[in-house]
Amino acid sequence: MARSLAMTVSGSMLLAAFVAGAAGTASIDAGKSTIIATFRQENVPVDADFKRFSGHIDYDPALTNASKAAIEVTTGSLDLGSEDYNSEVRKKSWLDSGTYPTATFISTSIKPGAAGHFDATGVLTLKGKTQTLTVPVSVGKAGAATSFDGELTISRAYFGIGDKDWNDVLDDKVRVKFHIIE
Repeated sequence: MARSLAMTVSGSMLLAAFVAGAAGTASIDAGKSTIIATFRQENVPVDADFKRFSGHIDYDPALTNASKAAIEVTTGSLDLGSEDYNSEVRKKSWLDSGTYPTATFISTSIKPGAAGHFDATGVLTLKGKTQTLTVPVSVGKAGAATSFDGELTISRAYFGIGDKDWNDVLDDKVRVKFHIIE
């Protein structure tokens, strides 16, 4: 379970980071947004979401190349549905939330794609490591607000998340899905 929790946390952070790279011209409405990490434990998918994240978005569909985004996710806010599991993934071998209380994504470029789509490239910092990532994002409307949706896959091993003893139980890959409202 600890591995599942750690896997979820890793994925969620990456998701948050990609979402930041994909957003619009205001602050993220965390109350209406979601960042969900999905990992496989013994080949069974497990979903976990981050409860606390924030960010600033500067997105103009007419000037996509000039868009910018930044997001910060509280690593200790990953929720696996049990405080025992949540506590486990905050430990040093997993997310190490005491040493690394946040994960960040800062966009370096946003490039237009097909209508209602763009690719956000940026630097993800998680557990003291950085990785440049690109994620495809779909832009839509949610009432008067703008929505940004996408998903990406990250490597738990790359960021040093989890104990190697869990490698036979947990997949290395974590899928992160986001639905961001601004």
